[in-house]
Amino acid sequence: MTKINDADSEAPRYWLMKSEPDVYGWDDLVAEGEGTWDGVRNHRAANNLRAMKKGDLAFFYHSNIGLEIVGIVKISKAGLTDPSDPEGKWAAVKVKPVKKLKHPVTLKAIKADPALAEMELVRLSRLSVAELTPQEWDYVLGMAKA
Repeated sequence: MTKINDADSEAPRYWLMKSEPDVYGWDDLVAEGEGTWDGVRNHRAANNLRAMKKGDLAFFYHSNIGLEIVGIVKISKAGLTDPSDPEGKWAAVKVKPVKKLKHPVTLKAIKADPALAEMELVRLSRLSVAELTPQEWDYVLGMAKA
Protein backbone atom coordinates (compact mmCIF):
# COMPACT_ATOMS: atom_id res chain seq x y z
CA MET A 1 0.00 0.00 0.00
CA THR A 2 1.27 3.45 -0.88
CA LYS A 3 1.97 5.68 2.09
CA ILE A 4 -0.36 8.66 1.84
CA ASN A 5 -0.29 9.60 5.49
CA ASP A 6 1.68 12.58 6.77
CA ALA A 7 0.92 12.23 10.49
CA ASP A 8 3.77 11.93 12.96
CA SER A 9 5.11 8.45 13.72
CA GLU A 10 1.70 7.35 14.99
CA ALA A 11 -0.04 4.83 12.74
CA PRO A 12 -3.05 6.25 10.92
CA ARG A 13 -6.57 5.32 11.84
CA TYR A 14 -9.17 4.57 9.22
CA TRP A 15 -12.71 5.86 8.93
CA LEU A 16 -15.78 5.91 6.74
CA MET A 17 -17.67 9.18 6.34
CA LYS A 18 -21.14 9.30 4.83
CA SER A 19 -22.60 12.17 2.87
CA GLU A 20 -25.66 12.47 0.69
CA PRO A 21 -24.29 13.16 -2.81
CA ASP A 22 -27.14 15.53 -3.69
CA VAL A 23 -26.19 17.63 -0.63
CA TYR A 24 -22.38 17.27 -0.63
CA GLY A 25 -20.82 14.64 -2.84
CA TRP A 26 -17.34 13.59 -3.90
CA ASP A 27 -17.34 16.03 -6.83
CA ASP A 28 -18.22 18.90 -4.48
CA LEU A 29 -15.22 18.08 -2.27
CA VAL A 30 -12.91 17.81 -5.28
CA ALA A 31 -14.12 21.19 -6.56
CA GLU A 32 -13.48 22.79 -3.14
CA GLY A 33 -10.13 21.13 -2.59
CA GLU A 34 -10.78 20.99 1.16
CA GLY A 35 -14.10 20.65 2.92
CA THR A 36 -15.41 20.89 6.47
CA TRP A 37 -17.12 17.74 7.75
CA ASP A 38 -19.77 19.17 10.03
CA GLY A 39 -23.44 18.81 10.89
CA VAL A 40 -22.96 15.47 12.68
CA ARG A 41 -25.47 15.21 15.53
CA ASN A 42 -25.02 11.62 16.66
CA HIS A 43 -22.87 11.19 19.79
CA ARG A 44 -20.96 8.13 18.60
CA ALA A 45 -20.27 9.67 15.18
CA ALA A 46 -19.20 12.93 16.85
CA ASN A 47 -16.86 10.99 19.14
CA ASN A 48 -15.35 9.40 16.04
CA LEU A 49 -14.78 12.88 14.61
CA ARG A 50 -13.11 13.90 17.89
CA ALA A 51 -10.83 10.84 17.72
CA MET A 52 -9.53 11.73 14.26
CA LYS A 53 -6.00 13.03 13.80
CA LYS A 54 -4.43 14.94 10.95
CA GLY A 55 -3.26 12.40 8.38
CA ASP A 56 -5.90 9.76 9.15
CA LEU A 57 -7.65 8.38 6.08
CA ALA A 58 -11.35 7.90 5.42
CA PHE A 59 -13.54 6.41 2.76
CA PHE A 60 -16.02 8.90 1.27
CA TYR A 61 -19.36 7.10 1.14
CA HIS A 62 -22.36 8.31 -0.85
CA SER A 63 -25.40 7.63 1.32
CA ASN A 64 -29.05 7.76 0.39
CA ILE A 65 -28.27 7.89 -3.36
CA GLY A 66 -25.72 5.42 -4.65
CA LEU A 67 -24.95 3.65 -1.36
CA GLU A 68 -21.29 3.16 -2.22
CA ILE A 69 -17.75 4.09 -1.27
CA VAL A 70 -16.51 6.40 -4.00
CA GLY A 71 -13.21 7.86 -2.80
CA ILE A 72 -10.51 8.33 -0.19
CA VAL A 73 -10.03 11.50 1.84
CA LYS A 74 -7.31 12.58 4.25
CA ILE A 75 -8.04 14.40 7.49
CA SER A 76 -6.31 17.75 6.97
CA LYS A 77 -7.37 19.45 10.23
CA ALA A 78 -8.69 17.73 13.34
CA GLY A 79 -10.13 18.83 16.66
CA LEU A 80 -12.42 21.53 15.30
CA THR A 81 -15.67 22.76 16.76
CA ASP A 82 -18.55 22.40 14.33
CA PRO A 83 -19.13 25.85 12.80
CA SER A 84 -22.81 24.99 12.22
CA ASP A 85 -23.38 24.48 15.96
CA PRO A 86 -24.19 27.77 17.74
CA GLU A 87 -23.63 26.11 21.15
CA GLY A 88 -20.17 24.77 20.24
CA LYS A 89 -20.84 21.24 21.52
CA TRP A 90 -20.31 19.25 18.31
CA ALA A 91 -17.11 18.27 16.51
CA ALA A 92 -15.89 18.79 12.96
CA VAL A 93 -12.81 18.07 10.87
CA LYS A 94 -11.45 19.26 7.54
CA VAL A 95 -10.82 16.76 4.76
CA LYS A 96 -9.01 16.79 1.44
CA PRO A 97 -9.63 14.40 -1.43
CA VAL A 98 -6.86 11.86 -2.02
CA LYS A 99 -8.27 9.83 -4.89
CA LYS A 100 -11.45 8.60 -6.47
CA LEU A 101 -11.84 4.83 -6.43
CA LYS A 102 -11.55 3.17 -9.84
CA HIS A 103 -14.39 0.85 -8.86
CA PRO A 104 -16.85 2.12 -6.22
CA VAL A 105 -17.62 -0.44 -3.53
CA THR A 106 -21.34 -0.82 -2.98
CA LEU A 107 -23.09 -1.39 0.32
CA LYS A 108 -24.64 -4.49 -1.26
CA ALA A 109 -21.17 -5.95 -1.98
CA ILE A 110 -19.96 -5.11 1.54
CA LYS A 111 -23.00 -6.72 3.20
CA ALA A 112 -22.66 -9.81 0.98
CA ASP A 113 -19.06 -10.44 2.07
CA PRO A 114 -18.74 -12.41 5.33
CA ALA A 115 -15.24 -10.98 5.87
CA LEU A 116 -16.86 -7.57 6.51
CA ALA A 117 -19.73 -8.73 8.76
CA GLU A 118 -18.28 -6.89 11.79
CA MET A 119 -17.67 -3.62 9.95
CA GLU A 120 -19.43 -0.69 11.65
CA LEU A 121 -21.06 0.22 8.32
CA VAL A 122 -22.83 -3.15 8.46
CA ARG A 123 -23.48 -3.40 12.23
CA LEU A 124 -24.40 0.25 12.83
CA SER A 125 -25.89 1.16 9.48
CA ARG A 126 -27.22 4.58 10.54
CA LEU A 127 -23.84 5.77 11.86
CA SER A 128 -22.58 8.61 9.65
CA VAL A 129 -18.93 8.47 10.75
CA ALA A 130 -17.60 4.99 11.44
CA GLU A 131 -14.19 3.55 12.29
CA LEU A 132 -12.61 0.76 10.25
CA THR A 133 -9.90 -1.65 11.30
CA PRO A 134 -6.73 -1.67 9.18
CA GLN A 135 -7.81 -5.11 7.93
CA GLU A 136 -11.24 -3.80 6.85
CA TRP A 137 -9.56 -0.83 5.14
CA ASP A 138 -7.20 -3.06 3.16
CA TYR A 139 -9.98 -5.50 2.28
CA VAL A 140 -12.23 -2.74 0.91
CA LEU A 141 -9.29 -1.31 -1.05
CA GLY A 142 -8.89 -4.75 -2.59
CA MET A 143 -12.58 -4.78 -3.53
CA ALA A 144 -12.10 -1.40 -5.22
CA LYS A 145 -8.96 -2.61 -6.98
CA ALA A 146 -7.38 0.62 -5.74
